[in-house]
This record gives sequence, structure tokens and C-alpha cells, in this order.
Amino acid sequence: MAALLLDELSFIARARKVLAQAGKFALDCLSMPPVNGSKTASFCMRVLGLDPAAAGPTGYGILDTDGRNCRVLHYGAFRVPPARQKESAGAALQDVHDLVCALIKQFAPTVMAMESVFTALNIRTALRLSEVRGVVLLAAAQHGLTVYSYSPREVKACVAGYGHADKAQMQLMVRALLSMAQTPEPADAADALAVALCHLQAERARFRFGLADAKMSGKLRAASLIANTARGATRMPARRIESTR
Repeated sequence: MAALLLDELSFIARARKVLAQAGKFALDCLSMPPVNGSKTASFCMRVLGLDPAAAGPTGYGILDTDGRNCRVLHYGAFRVPPARQKESAGAALQDVHDLVCALIKQFAPTVMAMESVFTALNIRTALRLSEVRGVVLLAAAQHGLTVYSYSPREVKACVAGYGHADKAQMQLMVRALLSMAQTPEPADAADALAVALCHLQAERARFRFGLADAKMSGKLRAASLIANTARGATRMPARRIESTR
């Protein structure tokens, strides 16, 4: 009992530290108010978040929101066995494709969100990651799902408030924002949930600003996120312009 209490106190302390570093940013999925006079029912959405990997596990997570409550339906990470990878060049890609198709059929998401290719990767890793993204996009197209891509830095800035947050910080923030009883493991699954959270925040901003097109540009998404999270910012008084004549 004492060990569990110390573990919870340690988690709370670390979460508070991360929240402080994140500028007290939190995606309040549990109390999303209606925007522009619209009903909360219009914000109903089920997001399949994916964190594709070139060699490691591919993380996945499904979030469901009705405009007020946000809950985790399922999450995990899929690693292709080494023996399967040695069978053929496309064996691992086929398994990832089958996984995505199975998740879509089981949970019927309304939209898919995934991480884009990190530009700092070397050419070989970038090509492998592009192949994995290709089969994911194929599975989405086969089931009529719209796919949104977010850069890793954009996801970290949206969820943790810091574009260079590490894996541990992202796991703590995902657990705190989704009110999860346990820290999501492995880190790839937490990243997938973070991508889904990032899309929910982008959609919330789209509703708030009344944008007609769901696919906002990166600059517009960043501007809407900043405007939506700057709750505690104080407005600077307008400077009085005096005539020099």
C-alpha cells in the first residue's frame, strides 16, 4: 500500500512538472464547449491515431469523443516478428496493412490521423517509413477514411506544449489529458494517442473559427492552437499614437 501511494505521489509530482513546462496547456476533452452556437453533437468523432515506424513497432490508438467526453477505446503497438520480416520484402508491409484494416473494421473510426515523415531522417529510413505510410494510406483509401498528417513537432507542441518533448513527457501528458489509470505503454502507443489528441484539438479549432475546409494548412492550425490555448495571457493595452506635428 505504501509503495503504491509513493508511486502515485511520484506520478503526480512528475505530471505537475511537465504541466508547468508545458505552459499549463491541457486539451480539455472532458468539457469541450459548443462553439459558434453549434451543438456538441456535431463534434462527435472517432479518431484512429497511428505512429508508423520504419523498423520498430507501429503504434495505434483509438479515441472517441461526443463533444464533451473523450475516452480511450483501444491502444497498443504492433511489431512485425523478425522471422516474418525475412520472408520477403513486402511481408512486414502486408502485416501492417492487415492490422490497419482490422482496426478499421473493428472500431469503425470516422477519421485517421498519423505522423508525417520526419525530415531529419536519413534517406534509407525515410524510404522505409514512406513504404509503411503507403500501406496505411492504402488501407484508409480502401475503407473510405480521410487521413490527416501531423509532424512530430506539431504533435508534441499540441499535447505537451513543447515541440521537443521526450517520450516520457509525452506519456505523462497523454495519461493526464485522457485521465488514464495507467501510463500508456509502450511509448509508440502513447505517440499514437497523442496524434489522435492533436487531431481532436485541430478539429476543435476548426469548429471554433468556423473554417469550412477540414484540412487546414499548417500555419492556420498553429495559429488556431495558439489562440485556443492562450487563456491566461494578458492583453497588452493599446498604445496611444500621438501626432508628431
